[in-house]
Amino acid sequence: MKLWTALFAALLLCASQPTARAVTQTSSDLGNLPGRQIAENISLITGVAISPLMGVGAVGAYQYFNAKTPAQKANLPWFAHPLFWAPALLLVGACFLKDTAGTALPTAVKKPLDVAEAVEHKISGLVATGAFVPIAASIFHASGGDGASLSAAGFATIDLSWLYNAIMIPIAMAAFFIVCLASNAINVLILLSPFTTVDAALKAFRLAILGTVAGSAWVNPWIGAAWALIVIGFAWLISGWSFRLSHFGLVFVWDFCTLRRNRFTPDPFANKMFLGHKINKVPARTYGRLGRDAQNKLTFHYRPWLVMPGRVLEVPEGKHEAGRGLFYSEILRIEGDEAKTVFLLPPRYRGHEEQLAKIYGFAGVREVGLRAAWKWFTELFTGKAQPVAA
Repeated sequence: MKLWTALFAALLLCASQPTARAVTQTSSDLGNLPGRQIAENISLITGVAISPLMGVGAVGAYQYFNAKTPAQKANLPWFAHPLFWAPALLLVGACFLKDTAGTALPTAVKKPLDVAEAVEHKISGLVATGAFVPIAASIFHASGGDGASLSAAGFATIDLSWLYNAIMIPIAMAAFFIVCLASNAINVLILLSPFTTVDAALKAFRLAILGTVAGSAWVNPWIGAAWALIVIGFAWLISGWSFRLSHFGLVFVWDFCTLRRNRFTPDPFANKMFLGHKINKVPARTYGRLGRDAQNKLTFHYRPWLVMPGRVLEVPEGKHEAGRGLFYSEILRIEGDEAKTVFLLPPRYRGHEEQLAKIYGFAGVREVGLRAAWKWFTELFTGKAQPVAA
């Protein structure tokens, strides 16, 4: 426990120092700092993107305690005020304690806390993308005797080139977004995992990446920037996968938390769902609407990244059934004795499987997942067929 606490504190310190140094540099240092500060801020933005609330809170706390005069404290940016960073770091600490005790907590107790953390991560990531990253990306410039500072942060006015800001801020926001997206995908994997040991491994992996980004930047800003760029590059390569998984998790969390299935009725023509596996180069967990065309063929209408021009996937023909699971439902293609998941249905469809089967003309409804296992278990010991609850 002491080791984890020490590592946690070290990460807070390492993550916060690049920006703090950028704020407190004097004008005499400006001659050799542009490249160094850019390197430090690449690491800073990458580290904060991995854990937005912790990163922004740590940077804010560091700036607050390094502001020596009342005037400096009065001009601190919003995230450096105790009303923000103190509750933020308390919440991060609570999540840290939850993760530390995670293997000892029952899944039924831990999962709601994981849901709350996933929601927090997504909200803090979106807020930081628009409100924190532009400040961090506007590194500095030489302006009289006031030295380097962050214009948006409220320190001494600086004269950054508008062209520099026009180029660097969008790039920094994009880099932050894709790294934050990859980090959020880990939260979704934790939500989907039924095993606390897997949850702990995923958390440890993310903490290790954060530790290497902060640690390498502390040792040498150029090494830190190089490693941060590798992390950003990898996050870019998996950005499509991360986005689909993050959206999948968001829809499932929303449906679960709002009990949407109690207010939901399937559409008689087309219904929103996720692709269960890759079909004709369309990746798994693509979100769209399933319907039938004029020739009565199943067609899946979707938009890449949810906003790109619409496309249509013709679903391979075959015998299909609706699958009723314990937490969510599926659409299955039956091939002999095997049933292959074709679509994953959000939790709102739970209890509406019979209606879906009628809408699409499926062969019927069957139990899947944990529900199927429980039905088999009870029938094995009782010798009686178990009724299916809606």
